[in-house]
Amino acid sequence: MIDWRGMLNADPTDWLLSEDNPSVRYFTLTELLDWPPDAPKVVAARRAIMATGPVPAILAGQHPDGYWVKPGHGYGPKYRGTVWSLIYLAQLGADGGETHVRAGGEYVLGHTAASTGSFSFTGTPSGALYCLNGNLCAALIDLGWLGDECLDRALEWQARAILGEGIALADDRHAPLRYYKSGATGPVFECSANNKLPCAWGAVKAMHAFAKLPEFARTPLIERAIRAGLDFLLSRDPAVADYPMGWNDKPSRNWQRFGFPLFYVTDTLQNLEVLTRFGLAGDPRLDAAIELVHSQQDDEGRWALRYHYTGKTWADVERKGQPSKWVTLRALRVLKRVIKAREQCAV
Repeated sequence: MIDWRGMLNADPTDWLLSEDNPSVRYFTLTELLDWPPDAPKVVAARRAIMATGPVPAILAGQHPDGYWVKPGHGYGPKYRGTVWSLIYLAQLGADGGETHVRAGGEYVLGHTAASTGSFSFTGTPSGALYCLNGNLCAALIDLGWLGDECLDRALEWQARAILGEGIALADDRHAPLRYYKSGATGPVFECSANNKLPCAWGAVKAMHAFAKLPEFARTPLIERAIRAGLDFLLSRDPAVADYPMGWNDKPSRNWQRFGFPLFYVTDTLQNLEVLTRFGLAGDPRLDAAIELVHSQQDDEGRWALRYHYTGKTWADVERKGQPSKWVTLRALRVLKRVIKAREQCAV
């Protein structure tokens, strides 16, 4: 087991393992402490996720047909509509085999995917977004849809959109697959939401989905898209995050406001989560961002919730400005990979 505690001001493990947050307890046992999935305490924590806390609250708002709030493509309303509810369930560690969770996933696959394969905020090709497609692909992988034909098409669209391979410019209206003046407008994460410049938030979400793919599921096309995505994310110092800014002259302050859950807004911590999952924990280009994360812990080795969705989702999890089990878990996932990489370099 990698001892990540050496980077902390104090050990928050007991706090993370308390039973008031079964999701964090489950992920702490399996991802930080490396307990096997069939260990009794792990099994109990997984069951508790479905029985208490935000997961049953989200499922209580679901329509019998599988959607939340209203039928259709599921993007609205924020953040209680179908796509947001499914993304949230996945991040909470919900059981993708449970009947209601399964129904939600099937509803998204049947109503949010456009004819071109991408997930779309309008259900049509012009509503494809790198961030939404990445978030939904990641959620569906976590919930057990790996290998699903519809999910594979969304992943392929994402790779082609990043690379510009087999996808025409927006003006080519006769092309079977093209960019649009709305949504994803061009390769390497160009997006109308960022004034048609490459969007780093979209890049992090897209790469987050690719990072969840086991190597056997990464086609040559996806491998090329991963390389292009990593090159983009490493084209700037992640600690500064001065990626192309379509509407502002300074990076969004949300990069340094670590939060939960994670929808289309991202932060430096999620950028690091993605980059370290691709084996870059020992890359010196991440050093300043890792130090930024490290510096935000308190005297008890905990991180505070700085970005939140209080009152906007089906269930609140924590309070802004207070120590956050979710943010602490996210930070420790990264620091554990950093320690492992440093240990390997020292051998």
